[in-house]
Amino acid sequence: MLFVFNFAAKYKTMSYPKVILKPGKEKSVLRRHPWVFSGAVYGVSREINDGEMVEVVDSKDKHLATGYFSDRGSIVVRILTFGEELFTENFWADRLKGAWELRMKILDLKETNAFRLIHGEGDGIPGLIIDYYDKNWVLQAHSSGIFQEIEKIAEAIKTNFTDYCETIYCKSSGTLPQTGRDFFLFGDTPEVVAKENNILFAVNWVEGQKTGFFLDQRDNRKLLGHYAKGKRVLNTFCYTGGFSVYAMSAGAQLVTSVDISEKAVALAEKNMELNHDDCNHEAVASDVFTFMKEHTKQYDLIVLDPPAFAKSIKSKHTATQAYKRLNIAGMKAMAPNGILFTFSCSQVIDDVLFYNTVAAAAIESGRNIRVLHKLTQGPDHPVNMYHPEGAYLKGLVLYVE
Repeated sequence: MLFVFNFAAKYKTMSYPKVILKPGKEKSVLRRHPWVFSGAVYGVSREINDGEMVEVVDSKDKHLATGYFSDRGSIVVRILTFGEELFTENFWADRLKGAWELRMKILDLKETNAFRLIHGEGDGIPGLIIDYYDKNWVLQAHSSGIFQEIEKIAEAIKTNFTDYCETIYCKSSGTLPQTGRDFFLFGDTPEVVAKENNILFAVNWVEGQKTGFFLDQRDNRKLLGHYAKGKRVLNTFCYTGGFSVYAMSAGAQLVTSVDISEKAVALAEKNMELNHDDCNHEAVASDVFTFMKEHTKQYDLIVLDPPAFAKSIKSKHTATQAYKRLNIAGMKAMAPNGILFTFSCSQVIDDVLFYNTVAAAAIESGRNIRVLHKLTQGPDHPVNMYHPEGAYLKGLVLYVE
């Protein structure tokens, strides 16, 4: 609970209500970290509604930043502008154009027309995700402040990206249950066949998980292709079969895609058929642990890319044990001198803990194992230098003798 103080005598009148920090707690804001936690807050100038724009000031009333207020969770303010930068009506257009310019420097639309355009804090808009699929934009709000601006964001897209916009879809019910439903902001297309490194994928943002496709693994899928030629490949937690299609496109001897969801398995099959008329691919709806236990030492290349085992600090220990069990199972299922791609997308599991967890699994497996690559998310998922928490994807490529 935040205390409301009447600072009329001390604090000058501002257009936004104020969030007043405790003495010394302004340091993180001065270092441009985009979150203000509840423990740093001394009080507020008046009652503030969830999602309302606020001014962040230090204990001496010095302006520090502006951002959106939240009464849910420990993050009280997600900062949009620091210091003298003002939040204006051009904010959304400016951020979008800046993000688009960056993506055009790192991607070729002729080869890849599916990418993340706005990656929250990494693109200066905490609480917002925008994924782009060949002129179709999928918006996901992670805070009430962003959701309240979703129409303005959509208008900025339509106005500034006319030649690149056919559909805008808001998919925030999973991240903000209070929104109740997902809906079209412009157009009505639910699905498209998009390109990633000239490989085709069917993406359905209405029925699919998240925004319809996991874009963060693009570069890692491409790397897998380097190792896949002539190999027997197992892709676990396959979802839409991204790693599977890349492996087959690179000349894999056979590819097995496994996911507990029959819907996911069907999507993997569909994407394989989009790229290969006739190939040695098997899609299996099964529990991953059970499948690997029943198929030991049969695969030369295995992908372990599970959903987030830890979504909060409270589940950190349990998740660590789950990652260890999974990697032990993967190492046991590996044929001699095989390659293991193993990942964690749990934000609360940092790269050091993930490495140590996989190392513990390696020790228990009793096999000689070497690290070939350390992996992370693609550059269209940039990490704000002042917000290292944005580096959520961790991966290792291991040579298992």
